[in-house]
Amino acid sequence: MSMRSIDSLVETAGELTDSGLSQGEVADELNVSRETASWLVTQADGETAEAERTGGPVDVHVDWSAIGRDSSRLRHLGAIMADLVRDEDEAVDLTVGVGKSGAALATSVGQELDSDLSVYVPTKHQWNEGEEGEDDTGSFSRNFAAIRDRDCYVVDDNIDTGQTMTETIARIRDEGGTPKGAVVLTDKLGRDEVDGVPVYSLIDVVQMTEG
Repeated sequence: MSMRSIDSLVETAGELTDSGLSQGEVADELNVSRETASWLVTQADGETAEAERTGGPVDVHVDWSAIGRDSSRLRHLGAIMADLVRDEDEAVDLTVGVGKSGAALATSVGQELDSDLSVYVPTKHQWNEGEEGEDDTGSFSRNFAAIRDRDCYVVDDNIDTGQTMTETIARIRDEGGTPKGAVVLTDKLGRDEVDGVPVYSLIDVVQMTEG
C-alpha cells in the first residue's frame, strides 16, 4: 500500500470517527482488521505527519465500492457468490448477512437462492480498543427473518482474522439455526472452514513477507 493510500485512509478514519463511528465500525467501513482501524484512528487523532507513519499493522485494504454503489453490479456479484455455495445444501432457505456490507451482499445472494433474509450486527460495531464492554454480544435485527430451526448460509464482504465469522456462526447456533456454509468476497485468513463451516471466497488475499 502506498503512503498516499495510507494517508487517505488515515484521513477517512478520522472523518468516520468524528461522525460518531466506533473503531469496529471504522474497520467495517474500510474493510480492514480492528487492529488496523485502531492504528488508523490513532494516526488521525495524533495528526502524525505522513513521513512519520511507520510501524503500522500488516494488512490489505479492500475497496469494492465500484461494485457496491451500483445495484446492477451488486446483483451480478450476488449471483456469483450464490453459485459458490449453491451445491452445499439444497435445503438451505435462509441467508444471513453480517453487518451493513454483508446485508447488502446477502440481499443479492438471497434473491438468487430464493431464500429468506436475516441480518446479524456483530459485536465489533460497538468495539473501541481499551474500552470496557468489548465482549458484548452482537444481535440479529428483528426486522428480518428469525433463525431458529433454519439452515443458513452466512454472507460477508471480508474475512480478516475470522473473529466476526466465528462469532456469527456461534450466535446462529445459539439461536437454534444451523450454518451450512459461508461465502465472502475476499478472504485474508486463508482457511477453508471456520468452526466446522465451509468458507468460500471469490478472492484469496495472500500477504507476501520475507522469510
